[in-house]
Amino acid sequence: MKISTSLKTLVVVASLAILTGCASTVPMAPKEQDAASKTFAAPAADQAGVYIYRNNFVGKALKKRLMIDNVGIGETANGVYFHKTVTPGEHTLSTESEFGDNTLKFTAEGGKNYYFQQYIKMGVFVGGSGIQAVTEEVGKQNVLQCNEAK
Repeated sequence: MKISTSLKTLVVVASLAILTGCASTVPMAPKEQDAASKTFAAPAADQAGVYIYRNNFVGKALKKRLMIDNVGIGETANGVYFHKTVTPGEHTLSTESEFGDNTLKFTAEGGKNYYFQQYIKMGVFVGGSGIQAVTEEVGKQNVLQCNEAK
């Protein structure tokens, strides 16, 4: 009986940790920077804006690394986004996943903003992540619900 009670306690504690998530925090940008990014101003003609957000329930406790053109921009947690600028041309977004990075190539035009969602997916041992392009409308709606990471 004692083993059964201990096992039940372990299962309850593990379940609570999974449901509430660990305190996954990442360095956050100042509120003023977050507010400025959320105006979605068009970048200069020689730059393109890139918004990458993560706002899904699955894998809330996981932090995942993001890169643009093989340069790390930071780690994401649930409810955060990054706003970066790139030069016009072809670029590669990468996100850390279970067995290597998942990538997405896109071609940026100057003076435009681009929106991407990083999402967590089930893995064999730990959650993986992917990245997908979204429309401007969907991107703006979701970025407004997140806070900017630095």
